[in-house]
Amino acid sequence: MRWISLFCCAAAALGQPGTDPKAKAEDYEAHGRSKDLAIGAEYMIHSFSGQGQTYIAKDFLVVEVALYPLKGQRVDVNEGRFALRINGKKQALTPAPPQMVATTLQHPEWQTGPRLEGGGGLGNAGVILGRPVPSQVPGGQRPPAPLPSPADNPTGVESEPRVKAPELVVQVALPEGPHSGPVSGFLYFPYKGKTTSIKSLELLYEDVVLQLM
Repeated sequence: MRWISLFCCAAAALGQPGTDPKAKAEDYEAHGRSKDLAIGAEYMIHSFSGQGQTYIAKDFLVVEVALYPLKGQRVDVNEGRFALRINGKKQALTPAPPQMVATTLQHPEWQTGPRLEGGGGLGNAGVILGRPVPSQVPGGQRPPAPLPSPADNPTGVESEPRVKAPELVVQVALPEGPHSGPVSGFLYFPYKGKTTSIKSLELLYEDVVLQLM
């Protein structure tokens, strides 16, 4: 289909997705071996990073994973082979597609529900709770953003635009498909509980169990 071809071209233009794998699996906090590859992993709680930016995905537990196939071997990365077990429970979490994570970051209001507004009065004065602060500019327009001062950018050279969280969360996700060398990226496991209630955390991959905490 035409849109698939366009997507592939765009992905190629952005370069290799995922993160930069460390030199070896043992450089990660948790590591192990499965058949013809080594695995490294690190529990990031809610954070993911890349291109000099760090963001929080508060409704997900984030794990950076790196796979190291033996020389001359290939690994077929599939996020469905991973699972996250919390506090030794039999039922484990499976990763969410990074596009779904991006949607929750782009539209956080879908997670929080409608805003509650309340009204009250004291004499002739009224108070509204929960409503956005009105603009101070006549006509209801927002006041113009202040121009950066020369002290903020003495060279006058425009800096590169910051990559937004919904874009970055997809770019740094563990890239699926065949790879002939080390590959790494983030996995996002849906979780809305309190992280303080997590006493043990295990990443499962086929016959390997990595103790993250």
